[in-house]
Amino acid sequence: MVRHGDRMRPSWLQRRETGTAAAARELANALEAAGIRLDAVFVNAGVAKFASLAEADEALWDLIFDSNVKGVFFQLQALAPLLNQGASIVLNGSINAHIGMPNTAIYGASKAALISLAKTLSAELLPRGIRVNVVSPGPVTTPLYGKLGLDSDQLAAAAESIRAQVPAGRFGEPKEVAATVLHLASSESAFIVGTEIVIDGGMSQL
Repeated sequence: MVRHGDRMRPSWLQRRETGTAAAARELANALEAAGIRLDAVFVNAGVAKFASLAEADEALWDLIFDSNVKGVFFQLQALAPLLNQGASIVLNGSINAHIGMPNTAIYGASKAALISLAKTLSAELLPRGIRVNVVSPGPVTTPLYGKLGLDSDQLAAAAESIRAQVPAGRFGEPKEVAATVLHLASSESAFIVGTEIVIDGGMSQL
């Protein structure tokens, strides 16, 4: 057994920080050194890369899950001691966790993991008054689509195909996602706990 704070922890739970966890701790240490406490955290970093079942390899799996799930978990672990009573955590999910879009199996699974994480961490952190929720955007106008490795014609065709699937008839705007995140971060949403708000113009709902 090893002592951790005022608790005894089995040796297999002794914290060993390398890579992702160590980087997460560096941020938390810098904030703590500056005397910063947190009322809200929006975890938005992630990777969106797609491949079919036949083409996907272990490297792609590791890249997506390390960024979208492992990175999120250990960053929250590192920041948790700095969260004020009643703080809010918002995770960035995706409607790909809910729809069967070809070639997005790994990405969709990573976002489904985040939705589950919001529920379990809410249950764990709620005694401190800390809420964890998820925003799950559909297609939003961001630079992400320019990073998918498509040329301009392919990108235009892909955008039109996606737009045709959105009942609202358009892509979302970043400010529309930001407004929902701000609502979840505020005391106005104090009764919203462990849930997901979908922002997709009806794409996954209608």
